[in-house]
Amino acid sequence: MTRDDRTGDTPVNPALRRVLARPDGHELLELLADGLPGADLTTLLLEVFRRRAERLTPAEVMRRYRSDRFVAPAPVDFAALRRTEDALVSALPEGFEVLVLAPVVPLAAHSAVATVDPRKVIATVRGSEVAADPTNALALEASHRRSSALAADPRSQAPVRLAAGQRVVRAQSFGGPRDLAHFQLFGLVTAGRDTGNRLFEHRHLVEHLGFAARAMAAVGAQDTEIALTCLEEAAGPVVERVRHDLAGLPGVRVCEDPDRATGRGYYTGVCFKVFAGIGGRRTEVGDGGFVRWSQLLTGNRKERLLISGYGVDRLTGARTSPQPGQG
Repeated sequence: MTRDDRTGDTPVNPALRRVLARPDGHELLELLADGLPGADLTTLLLEVFRRRAERLTPAEVMRRYRSDRFVAPAPVDFAALRRTEDALVSALPEGFEVLVLAPVVPLAAHSAVATVDPRKVIATVRGSEVAADPTNALALEASHRRSSALAADPRSQAPVRLAAGQRVVRAQSFGGPRDLAHFQLFGLVTAGRDTGNRLFEHRHLVEHLGFAARAMAAVGAQDTEIALTCLEEAAGPVVERVRHDLAGLPGVRVCEDPDRATGRGYYTGVCFKVFAGIGGRRTEVGDGGFVRWSQLLTGNRKERLLISGYGVDRLTGARTSPQPGQG
């Protein structure tokens, strides 16, 4: 590839290639990316956007509002969305703390540990990112609490259980220009220490999946399917024990999905998907698994982290959509 085709190890999109084609394009990129301290870059960008904002008229703001998928109100009914989220909160196991998360996280919170392309999130000029998934912020808080516990007791095994609902934004294109880039997610994380024999993985995976079963029943699902994927041979016994422990739950089917393609490289050990049958339709509503984020955030290889996420908008839409034969 030529210099214009790549920036570092990242392929350059056509829009960026056009900018880099300017006589000073590459020098400008290097200055902004690496040549200025963070505080100086923030100061410069704030001034750039101040000047651009001053030139915009109310009519131009209105035109942007009509066409920008990032700012359009969601089509979901507020009361229905609230009822769905309340049902999820009511299904939480004892010991989970529900947080009110900030709408932004530190720059690289989604990419440094979660391998998410930074171009899929919205960076701010103040060195932060708009939240794209509540589990990232929950993982930061859980790792902070675990670090404090480890500082007091290097062998601390006390788990940290956190949950939150959050309106998130993702920058990748989902289709047409009016397709919304923001939606509500409900996330859970459990952080703790490896206690041997994969006991942490077994105990807390059963807890997260038990929540999934109760939550789907609470939102009115007639049946729930939990599809487990074993990503490492050593995790096979965990999957077997979890299937045994969840067997017999009313309205819940637990199966294995060895052919799952998504999530490999993101999750480790075991991951899962949750499908809800509502109004005669089967809808994928949840996803989760074990990740190495807390090991990276605490610098401790003995740390373990399990995350789960549920699409509240999607669940609400399934609950409120007309059933077959009704409208």
